[in-house]
Amino acid sequence: MRINVVTIFPDVMENILSMGMLGVGRNKSLVDYRVVTPRDFTTDKHRTVDDEPYGGGGGMIMMAPPIIDAVEHLKLPDKSPVILLSPAGRPFNQKLAHELAANEDLTFLCGRYKGVDQRVRDLVVTDEISIGDFILSGGELAAAVCIEAVVRLREDVLGNEETRDTDSFESRRDYMLDCAYYTRPAEFRGQRVPDVLLSGNHKEIESWRKQSSLDRTKTLRPDLLDETNRR
Repeated sequence: MRINVVTIFPDVMENILSMGMLGVGRNKSLVDYRVVTPRDFTTDKHRTVDDEPYGGGGGMIMMAPPIIDAVEHLKLPDKSPVILLSPAGRPFNQKLAHELAANEDLTFLCGRYKGVDQRVRDLVVTDEISIGDFILSGGELAAAVCIEAVVRLREDVLGNEETRDTDSFESRRDYMLDCAYYTRPAEFRGQRVPDVLLSGNHKEIESWRKQSSLDRTKTLRPDLLDETNRR
């Protein structure tokens, strides 16, 4: 899988993409990252990538030519998704992560300032994604969130595939939250691990975990149960 990132902070993204599971995917040659900056496609000595909006108003707008030239420099395959991280985008969730993970080539555009020139959307963007109804100063952190959620779904990136299959929001759990987990010690500050988890009875343990998943979802995210019932 190849993942491209267009950003004015390439060092930030390179550091993120070398860490943890994202770095493991690269080291296993399961994913290849390319990070390019629009500043390399500017024509002035200051490497300017933004300007004041036509019509006035506060904030600066990222210019179309450097971004579009950066995308075209990547020589993307036909119909390869080019995703702008944007408050106007589709809400990101596990289902969308699976959709993106089915691609062999993805490109994420990280905006900054007040936003990007509309012509970026019109000429190169194929999709827009939002990680929530709040505002960040740029798209780098949002891109990192999406990339990690996608890469961990790719085969052989995780050392234990069962880890992924039992995660919250996965279909095996009907998109509910995962169950509660415990590890050593068996007792801590008067709180004991449930006896069933120490019993060695795998059937009873699985039943306990299903109930724990349901109870946590009812308490913490009851909206997920409503969504599951609509499926």
